[in-house]
Amino acid sequence: MADTFDAQRDRILAGLHSHGMAFAELGRQFGASTGLHSTDAHALIEVLGAQDRGTPLTQSELSQRIGLTTGATSSLLNRLEAAGHLRRVRDSADRRLVTLHATDGVDGMVDEFFDPLADRMGAVMRDYPPELLAGFERFLTDVCATMTGYIGETSARRS
Repeated sequence: MADTFDAQRDRILAGLHSHGMAFAELGRQFGASTGLHSTDAHALIEVLGAQDRGTPLTQSELSQRIGLTTGATSSLLNRLEAAGHLRRVRDSADRRLVTLHATDGVDGMVDEFFDPLADRMGAVMRDYPPELLAGFERFLTDVCATMTGYIGETSARRS
């Protein structure tokens, strides 16, 4: 029984790894299609995603998400701002808090590149029962929480 579990675990982890590699390649191709460096494209996608979820990122949060120092992130944000892709907004309640927002044109750039993939992914998901997809959502949530916790632990050990 343990051998079966170990083999399945290894196959699932390999699948998650393949997904991560494909996701990174999509980011690189999105950057190339828009004339952005892959790191800038990754940052822009993170900013837009957080904005769409109603929780805009701060510079510090973006630094953590994309794995850059605050100085490197500042330079990246300056480039995106100068290109007209991003703006920094001061919070009205706490003027010290600055959040990052993609400009109006960015939605169109991202949609043009990713909508065909979203349509294909929707077609794949329609072949699975809602209960299975709900279980998969829970699984991914748990996997991400486990990975985030481990990242925090390893970061603390290096500090």
